[in-house]
Amino acid sequence: MATIDQFKMSKKEKLNRRFSEDFKVKKVREIEKGTSTPTQVSKSYDVSLTSVYKWLDKYGTNKESTERFIIESKSDTVLIANYQRKIAELERLIGQKQVMIDFQSKIIELAEQEYRIDIKKKYSDKP
Repeated sequence: MATIDQFKMSKKEKLNRRFSEDFKVKKVREIEKGTSTPTQVSKSYDVSLTSVYKWLDKYGTNKESTERFIIESKSDTVLIANYQRKIAELERLIGQKQVMIDFQSKIIELAEQEYRIDIKKKYSDKP
């Protein structure tokens, strides 16, 4: 089963990344509207919090007030965080189900050995 650590980038890969101006402006607008936070953007895209604040300084429109009362739908940054939580929950459930399947298979195997009968039916192509 894949883990989140397998998808982490190395330092060299992080250094070679470049985010487009449009992407940075979009993320700054999300932060200004309150649909995401600098920390959420930082974690979702594996970029330093310092970089996110630099984007805010460079592309931000409202430097006087950080308080907004605009209600909008969730940003893709928040959705990514929600999807990551959902994936972790589903992986946990799959793990539990696999343990149950393994347990049931072992019980059947032990019952076959104890009672010397074939519980699992083995079908063949021969009539």
